[in-house]
Amino acid sequence: MRLNKFIASCGVCSRRDADKLIASGRVTVNDVTAQNGMNVENTDKVFLDGKELKPAEKTIVLAYYKPVGVTCTERDVHAERTVIQELNYKKRVTYAGRLDKDSEGLLLLSNDGDLINAMMKGANLHEKEYEVVVDKDITDDFIYRMTNGVFLSEIGVRTRQCKVSKRGSRSFNIVLTQGLNRQIRRMCSELGYEVVGLKRIRIMDLKLEKLKLSCGEYIELDDALVDKLKKQCRLI
Repeated sequence: MRLNKFIASCGVCSRRDADKLIASGRVTVNDVTAQNGMNVENTDKVFLDGKELKPAEKTIVLAYYKPVGVTCTERDVHAERTVIQELNYKKRVTYAGRLDKDSEGLLLLSNDGDLINAMMKGANLHEKEYEVVVDKDITDDFIYRMTNGVFLSEIGVRTRQCKVSKRGSRSFNIVLTQGLNRQIRRMCSELGYEVVGLKRIRIMDLKLEKLKLSCGEYIELDDALVDKLKKQCRLI
């Protein structure tokens, strides 16, 4: 097995982040500093910062209703409230697709690095749906331009076509298949609007409403839902 995949299977991080750990010299295999691209066998001893890594025994997936004011981070010492601190879960889990501090809604966390990587990978076109409220009345032109892609001048990228439906004079739903940083807020800003409320209500087939989560609550998904996620991510 590739070393980065092995590290991900231990619930440490995604494969991409595992490559960074390896490149930084923090990973050893059989007491030798690891190199990116190397393979490991079942008999090999893999350590991160001197602590032995072992594959997670069971895939855990948490569905969490993240409140406004909670930051998706594991390292930022300046964040007043972090997801990991708020959850205080008994085992190490990592979030799949962050929500910014000023947004709320459904967030998935897992100890399975491969599953996290598959859910976050833009090429897999997994849908995420949001309810959005803006600061002024929405026009037909706004809906048309949001649907057909907006050039984000700040990062030099045009967004993918997406599904947008008007809910009220200043509110709409949007379904994305990519996860650029603060994407919805940037799209609206390019068109002269400011987001005043943003809630993620769905990730793939998991809907916040059906999970019956109150703000700040989380549940551990049962085996059937975890297996369904894995199948949708083509992991089983």
